This record gives sequence, structure tokens and C-alpha cells, in this order.
Amino acid sequence: QVEIHKLVVGPVDNNVFVVRCRQTGESLLVDAANEHEQLLELCRELEVGKIVETHGHWDHIQAIPQLREAGYQVAVRAEDAAMLPSYDLLLEDDDLLEVGRLRLRTIHTPGHTPGSMCFLIEGSPVLLSGDTLFPGGPGNTATDLGDFPTIISSIEQRLFTPLAAGTIVMPGHGLDTTIGAERPHLDEWVARGW
Repeated sequence: QVEIHKLVVGPVDNNVFVVRCRQTGESLLVDAANEHEQLLELCRELEVGKIVETHGHWDHIQAIPQLREAGYQVAVRAEDAAMLPSYDLLLEDDDLLEVGRLRLRTIHTPGHTPGSMCFLIEGSPVLLSGDTLFPGGPGNTATDLGDFPTIISSIEQRLFTPLAAGTIVMPGHGLDTTIGAERPHLDEWVARGW
């Protein structure tokens, strides 16, 4: 049903994902981070219809002006919208994004930023977690907009509790992990405070 293309771009090695419906060829790009020429090429090649942002930090949004100029709509959660140079649509919690015959469910997971979002591919055990969850712990909260108790609550209630252990977590930087690999370590993260 689904194929996922991953491109690593920019000075802090951001993961950009294109989620593609195998049946219709339609695609969605997650995080227009950087290197807009490469992203535009990928968008054209894979029939990207829309761009969604996991959050508004600078390293995830550098290619937005060029992609919007090329005619692609950009969607983001309202709390992070002001961080973007421009956008078209606002995402709500528990929205269903249609990509061909695929459905991506939005999960609001504040903590890294107030508007951080994860995207769960329905019928496929894949979570695109942005900077909310990584192998070894939560995303950075030592910033103006970060809040550690909030990200812990988001991870525990919105990800660990409802999602199956086998769910593959594809974060905004670095390597994949699974819910099952990370869930047993929540108390350690709370104890260390990051």
C-alpha cells in the first residue's frame, strides 16, 4: 500500500519523508527542511500534492518559500504557524490526511514545540515522529518553546499508550526505532530530566 522515501538534507541532517500511495502514485512530503532543488525534483518525480510540517523549528522549514512558489500547499499546526515564513493550511489533532488511498492521522504531541505533530500511517505500522520521539528519548526541550513534562506526557499518552510495540518510529533526524524498543525506558528519561 505505502512506500516511504527518505532524504537527509541540510546542516543538521534533517530527515525529509515522502509518503506515497502505491495504488494511485499520489504522495505527501513531510518537512520541507532544506535543499529545495532536491525536494522540488522529488516532489515532481513522486507526484507530491501537499507538504505537512511536524513543527516550526528553523531546520525543518528552510525550503518552504521555494516549494510554495512552485505551487505546493504547506500545512502546519496553529501553535507553530507563526514560526514559518508562510503557510496555507492549519492542521488539527486527529485529522485524517488522504494521500491517494492512504490515510495519515495527525497526532498533536506538544513539548518540543507547542504545535509539534506526529503522523501515523493508518493500516501500516509507521509513525513519522518529527522531533518528538527518537531512539533513546524525547526531542530537545531545552529551548524557549520546549517543555519537558509536556513532551513526556505527549509521548506517554499519545504514542506509548495507544500504539502497538511493533510501530516503526521514523524521526526528524537520525535512525528509526520502534515503540516497543523505547517504551520501557520512559521512567529513565523522566529520572534524567531530558
